[in-house]
Amino acid sequence: MAFSFRCLLLHKLVFILLLSTARAFMRSPVLGSRTPRRGNVRMMAGDSNANWALLFDCDGVLADTERDGHRPCFNLAFKEKGIDCTWDVVLYGNLLEVGGGKERMTAHWNKVGWPSGYDSDAKRQDLVRELHMLKTNLFMNYIEEGKLPLRPGVLRVVDAAIAAGVPLGVCSTSNDKAVRTLIRVLMGEERMSHFQIFAGDVVPKKKPWPDIYLLAKEQMGLDARRTVVIEDSHIGLTAAKAAGMKCLVTKSSYTANEDFRAADRVVEELGKDEAGGGVSFKDLEALGLS
Repeated sequence: MAFSFRCLLLHKLVFILLLSTARAFMRSPVLGSRTPRRGNVRMMAGDSNANWALLFDCDGVLADTERDGHRPCFNLAFKEKGIDCTWDVVLYGNLLEVGGGKERMTAHWNKVGWPSGYDSDAKRQDLVRELHMLKTNLFMNYIEEGKLPLRPGVLRVVDAAIAAGVPLGVCSTSNDKAVRTLIRVLMGEERMSHFQIFAGDVVPKKKPWPDIYLLAKEQMGLDARRTVVIEDSHIGLTAAKAAGMKCLVTKSSYTANEDFRAADRVVEELGKDEAGGGVSFKDLEALGLS
């Protein structure tokens, strides 16, 4: 009897130990620290009937935001802060070779000289963070006011992917709030709930490094070989291909003359409809499964 009681007690102790270990593992940084917030749901590739996935860049792909959105908002932020700096259309196009707004400002002032009074790394980092936050708020107002429409064909492709149960994601170097605001305002809450969003400083190395796409692959449980990325720039294409994914390029206002030879397909835009020569959902599916 005593032996049976000891066996029962031992089994209970083993069960408690296993349960505690499982809970600790689920809370570990490996699983939790880099998991981005989603619209409303977090769909894994295994939760879907589809056997491929579709990832979008944001700026230049969902909307042509760089020239007439981010650029003027940077200039407004500089003005509000009292900094004598204006990024014209040509200069900003060159600055887009650097991924990320904070990194873009840093690279620019490292080259031409920092504004007066910002003579230490700490002050410069604080300035860049403050300006980027201000620019982001101005940019979100632009979106809320309807100044930046979606590019042709985006909703058509997104709706077809949702209907087919294809996992969707957005991978962007832009601020997380700005990306979410753009998707919520221009696509609506219901569509947004189908996306997983990876944006801003969620990875330390931004495009052209593949980190953000590798993070999406890990968090969404994707097969890179069966993942299609829609990008608009050479650095985005480079990131997608370095992650082992397929890439379709839709040229944007700043990227028309960039080198896209590594792309699986290059088009001017997704297109309003398939009858007019637009990229069909079947085209994207075939690329994903090829």
